[in-house]
Amino acid sequence: GDQERAAVLARQRTRLEARLAHARGQIHLIDHLLTDGWETTMTTDDSGEATLDHRRLGVDLFNGTWELMSQESRTADDDDLMVHMAHASAYHWRQAGTAVNWARSHWLCSRVYAVLRRGEPSLVHAQRVLDLCAEHGIADWDLAFGHEAVARAHAVSGDAEAARAATEVALAAAEAIADPDDRA
Repeated sequence: GDQERAAVLARQRTRLEARLAHARGQIHLIDHLLTDGWETTMTTDDSGEATLDHRRLGVDLFNGTWELMSQESRTADDDDLMVHMAHASAYHWRQAGTAVNWARSHWLCSRVYAVLRRGEPSLVHAQRVLDLCAEHGIADWDLAFGHEAVARAHAVSGDAEAARAATEVALAAAEAIADPDDRA
């Protein structure tokens, strides 16, 4: 009946979302490889001492998080690893990145918690994206996706009205994205 069809469609939606997350992660990795090259996780500082390449670690952990999110089925251990990798990526970006990287790190954490159906931490990180955007004058893609994260967090929390309102704000913010490809 209707419940069986709805269950089949829900499972198909979950599979498609996992594939989409995987594709986004791969695109993100390719963008970094094109920009940054094939670096290791170690670099040398001004004195010639070996030190961690926080930027590379931030990228690799970000992409690893996407890989875990894209799995059609995950274990509890995979879910734990996904949370830890997202936060570890955020830590490394905090060491080597800019406010834009920090905002994107919070967006990733929010997304991970939304995937895990954990509304409260998802909303906390989504709000941090918006706070960082406001504090540092960040707009365009990051602002739109901050509002998208708020909408997703509200949806996961079961607040359909707040999710709809945040979605409207996200769509309006998306219209202001300068690059047509990013806007699409």
